[in-house]
Amino acid sequence: MPIAGGFFNRYIWRNFRNRFNNLRSSQLLDYSAYRQLNQGGIFRFLGGIESITDNHTLWVRGSDLTIPVSLKNTKCYLLPIHEGDGFPDAPEQIRWNRISTITEGAKVYIGGQIEMQNNRLSFVSTKEQPLMVIFYNCPDAELSSTIIRAARARNEYWNSATPISLVIGALALIYIAASYLSRPAFRLTVITALAAVFIPILHVFPPGFLFTTLYKRLTWNALKLRADYDLARFGLLAGSSPRLAVYFARRAYLLEALAWILMLLGISLNLVFIFIILYLFQVISF
Repeated sequence: MPIAGGFFNRYIWRNFRNRFNNLRSSQLLDYSAYRQLNQGGIFRFLGGIESITDNHTLWVRGSDLTIPVSLKNTKCYLLPIHEGDGFPDAPEQIRWNRISTITEGAKVYIGGQIEMQNNRLSFVSTKEQPLMVIFYNCPDAELSSTIIRAARARNEYWNSATPISLVIGALALIYIAASYLSRPAFRLTVITALAAVFIPILHVFPPGFLFTTLYKRLTWNALKLRADYDLARFGLLAGSSPRLAVYFARRAYLLEALAWILMLLGISLNLVFIFIILYLFQVISF
């Protein structure tokens, strides 16, 4: 379940990045383009928050135009402040009550469909064209590269499915151990089931902890390579080309595969260590 949740997280963020990249090619809305609008269209808009009304309408003020944005059925994101050359944190999806606390003038990116609503042209979210609203605090020139680089989960395998999976797995293993507890011939089964309960935390104990450290370093490097892959794929990296994108992708997959091998080696080493200790104390026999 955590692995399935991890791949689902990748799918969600991949769609986010692709949607943002598609909107980059849409026309930037200004007063001149606004005056020529008749039935709406797909646009992007940069500005600052002017006000938020009770009917979930956000008013955004640009350099020469103020436009209403309907937040109904709209997912809004907050791009954390990023300083230095470190890797940016992922955009945080925020609720309506959080938006109302954002200060006036805060910079916001709007991308999506403009339609006539309440006798005025407004940004709206539709099923075919979901609206993208991102609050940010970085230079406008760096917005695209920052969002593409940041839009991915830091720990994809710790997600909403992970706690449920751990609880169900632990209860199932405890049930197996309890079922065979009164049968001496199945002592090894009981001990194996109980040891398996602690597999999710075995990676933080020595001697396998060394492999966990290497796993974290490799996955972190793979994460940065996957970000470079997207930047190269979308033409946001110096010297971008399909060949460069493929290079980053292959390096990322290689590092991820090696990282998981090291993680499994660390867990296996700790399990062997546990069974050796149990054998030495004559708790089990082979």
